[in-house]
Amino acid sequence: MEVTANFPEECRFVLESFREVYANDALAREQNMTPEERLAFHQTHSEPVMEQLKIWLKAQFEEKKVEPNSGLGVAITYLLKHSDRLTLFLKQTGVPLDTNIAERALKRAIRHRKNSLFYKTRNGARMGDLFMSLIHSCELCGANPFDYLTKLQRHVAELKSKPSDWMP
Repeated sequence: MEVTANFPEECRFVLESFREVYANDALAREQNMTPEERLAFHQTHSEPVMEQLKIWLKAQFEEKKVEPNSGLGVAITYLLKHSDRLTLFLKQTGVPLDTNIAERALKRAIRHRKNSLFYKTRNGARMGDLFMSLIHSCELCGANPFDYLTKLQRHVAELKSKPSDWMP
């Protein structure tokens, strides 16, 4: 995205290729495909797109259309160097297209670490950690964290007797 202003046409081709792959993945999710069906679907529909992209990327250097040390050249080199990992979703069952879920979790942890600098006591910090963990668990399970924590407050007695029944 950083080189789009200087290389609009080249970037458009790359982004449209990725858009097609993500559209295929959205369709697979929409149709509630099993991981095996999703893999076969991507191998049929996305693999040709990724192969065409790889050919195009290599041609940029071979035909000397792009300088390897330019911004676009560095981006192309990165894509080619990591193509095996970037296309793992075409080879293994259940592999996501990107690492967005993990990156969001890391950002949340980093934000919590920054916020925890302002806790007044160790016990306050432990409580903050506990609530962050509960909130994140709720979000991963698809539960509303506010509703969940409200129910915990309203049902303290039941929670104390059977805590396992109150997991998000």
